Amino acid sequence: MFYYLFAYLEKFDIPGAGMFQYISFRSALTVITSLIISMIFGKGIINYLRKKQIGEEIRDLGLQGQMSKKGTPTMGGVIILGSIIIPTLLFADILNIYVILMIITTVWLGLIGFLDDYIKTFKKNKGGLAGKFKIVGQIGLGLIVGLTLFISDDVVVREKIDDNQNVNTEQTIGIGEDVEQITHDIKATKTTIPFFKNNEFDYEYLVSFFGQHSQKAAWILFVIVVILIVTAVSNGANLTDGLDGLATGTSAIIGATLGILAYVGGNIIYSDYLNIMYIPHTGELVVFMSAFIGATIGFLWYNSYPAQVFMGDTGSLAIGGIIAVFAIIIRKELLIPILCGIFLMENISVVLQVGYFKYTKRRFGEGRRIFKMSPLHHHYQMKGYPEPKIVMRFMIVGIILAVVTIVTLKIR
Repeated sequence: MFYYLFAYLEKFDIPGAGMFQYISFRSALTVITSLIISMIFGKGIINYLRKKQIGEEIRDLGLQGQMSKKGTPTMGGVIILGSIIIPTLLFADILNIYVILMIITTVWLGLIGFLDDYIKTFKKNKGGLAGKFKIVGQIGLGLIVGLTLFISDDVVVREKIDDNQNVNTEQTIGIGEDVEQITHDIKATKTTIPFFKNNEFDYEYLVSFFGQHSQKAAWILFVIVVILIVTAVSNGANLTDGLDGLATGTSAIIGATLGILAYVGGNIIYSDYLNIMYIPHTGELVVFMSAFIGATIGFLWYNSYPAQVFMGDTGSLAIGGIIAVFAIIIRKELLIPILCGIFLMENISVVLQVGYFKYTKRRFGEGRRIFKMSPLHHHYQMKGYPEPKIVMRFMIVGIILAVVTIVTLKIR
């Protein structure tokens, strides 16, 4: 809202009004506002949850210090959601198609998670929302995101072309040179593939055998990929939310990395310098991601060991979905296995544990386990590692993965 207000005031030469046109300035204000909301108003929300006795029901798994968490307020994800949505509405261009998609993602998965927490807490049903309904919700969001990216005329990528090609073009000055480069905006299923010199990959290559229908087939494939990524990453974040500060801390690191990627990919100067895909209008997503970073760091103030509040599915599903959709929008979804390596390890540990147990039970009549317990962080708990040490080491690994992700901009 302030974005449009100050854009209007700028017409009257109001001093300082033009500052709101700068993404960096609005991002800074967004981070500050998000931190204020999560840290100051968050305390009041925690007290309210405690007063209403909205506490975590703990299933005894024999883990060290586990039962001491019983009764800790849950559903704290509402703090994260509010700290993201309010600053975004205040400082972002809310008519930007990408910002709209991110707001929808936040609210959509936040509501699914809230319903799950509500059933667990108020209905005293430890199972919460049935898994099939969560999957349906995640698929629904994937369809909305994928089809919007396909249908909307505002969703384009800009590519350089040869001077002699007969297309509608616009002239842009090449960075660090005097000659002009001819570019044009296209609808495409292109994405970024890491570690390759020509690092743009088009999903259309995979369905080229469809001939003249390959472009439509590519978009169908793209929508399927979106659904899979949204489901996998949101569930990965949900599984990671098992220790105090683990999901929050790793998500803040991932968010900061995605913010950097969005800034350089949405800025024609930096994208040209780094020779990476330029996606018009995605720079505005930096404002949204600033709110995300502020919200997760602010929530970590209360969620770090020993946690005063848990985010519940209200927060974890939304966090995972935000990361997934954001990466898809800026065409960096193929970097998710690297950047979200913590989520991936947690997911894989569960799949391997369950799969191996079923296989050995069928073959030997007795189920065997690879890990002492899954997800992976519980394995280390069972080995006797203190909870804060596990969280800190996972976050260090997350930082290393974030650095590797950023380095892919140059290592090809």
